[in-house]
Amino acid sequence: MPKIDTDELEILTAFDQGQLKSIATKAELAKFKAAARATAIKDRRVNIRLSSGDLSDIQVKALQEGVPYQTLIASVLHKYVTGRV
Repeated sequence: MPKIDTDELEILTAFDQGQLKSIATKAELAKFKAAARATAIKDRRVNIRLSSGDLSDIQVKALQEGVPYQTLIASVLHKYVTGRV
């Protein structure tokens, strides 16, 4: 896991103590929820062949990030097709 700097630690502490309040409107929250639902829907299965070395490297990266390796692969592919990679 990445190290937390002092600014991030301040934010986490404030959150844990209930000092942070949302400024989002109900409309914004509804929009964010709809986007999250649409992003999270996984309705298709895909089989791909990878070299054993690449798969091992992906599994190591996923372990470092604390996510399942299939989730990491899906995330990278999603970022690629949406132009964020």
